[in-house]
Amino acid sequence: MKIAVPTRDGQIDDHFGHCAYYTIFDIEDNQIVSTSRLDSPEGCGCKSNIASEMEAMGISVMLAGNMGQGAKNKLESHNIQVIRGCKGVVEMVVRAYLLGFITDSGEGCSHHECHSDHK
Repeated sequence: MKIAVPTRDGQIDDHFGHCAYYTIFDIEDNQIVSTSRLDSPEGCGCKSNIASEMEAMGISVMLAGNMGQGAKNKLESHNIQVIRGCKGVVEMVVRAYLLGFITDSGEGCSHHECHSDHK
């Protein structure tokens, strides 16, 4: 399994579409075996081909801070399960997800220009 996490300064970036980059975690036997970096596209990620690129890489889960419904739908149409409401150091969040402590918040951005202070 591969998990993608929108990242900025080692933390989950609260806005999927404008993150600095994605940290990709390769998972085997429910353990992190390696990590890599996928640079974020210029501009807004939700209007790029990042979802199809991630699908081609074998990514099946996106652990995100927040995102609009359009971005969520686009990722899910590329067979990527979206878990929203994540916060903190990326590796710690992935480990918590693998232990079953992280589930989707069910909340997304109500408009395209979502920022970290928006709830």
